[in-house]
Amino acid sequence: MAQSQPNPTGSLLATDGKPHPLQDTLMAVTLVLGVVAFVTAQFDSLHLLSSWSGLIGILTGAYGQFISATTRERFLLVIGLGASAVGFFLGMAHGGLFGGLIGY
Repeated sequence: MAQSQPNPTGSLLATDGKPHPLQDTLMAVTLVLGVVAFVTAQFDSLHLLSSWSGLIGILTGAYGQFISATTRERFLLVIGLGASAVGFFLGMAHGGLFGGLIGY
């Protein structure tokens, strides 16, 4: 009979014990960009920063989800993706990616 060892941490966010430098970097970048996009989206005059950081956060988060290996990575990527998306959409509503830079 096979003996299985219980998970000592008991956490849903437990890792597999292996290093994942690329996935962890993408997770951290997505979280930082999500926070920047979400916070700057609250100010109308910062729509360029919020829309660009939101767009880049969405792209890095999507690729991070594609290559993620653990539940912890996926959980934090989804939080970063959500914040990036909210910041991106509010930035687009306030003026967009090029609002005020390109004349008509």
